[in-house]
Amino acid sequence: MKTIVKIVAVTALMTPAVFAAGTTVCKGCHGANFEKKAMNVSKIVNEMSKEDIVTAIKGYKDGSYGGAMKGIMKGQVASLDDAAITAIADEILKK
Repeated sequence: MKTIVKIVAVTALMTPAVFAAGTTVCKGCHGANFEKKAMNVSKIVNEMSKEDIVTAIKGYKDGSYGGAMKGIMKGQVASLDDAAITAIADEILKK
């Protein structure tokens, strides 16, 4: 039950409009410098290459990437275009 509540809360807070404004919302789960495993299950994003980040985000968007919790990310990236995805990857790697 706790997991369901967390998923609903995170999803509600991470609307596409906020996500498109930058990576601030991402940091809630992935850490200020993208150094954490989100919900203790994801990869550590700042250890990924730009290509891997872009592939992951695009895969979340089309449903071809991620494990049991990929539904959370699918909702967050649904409205992102290729330029926004690349900008997010660049922002993450600036850290």
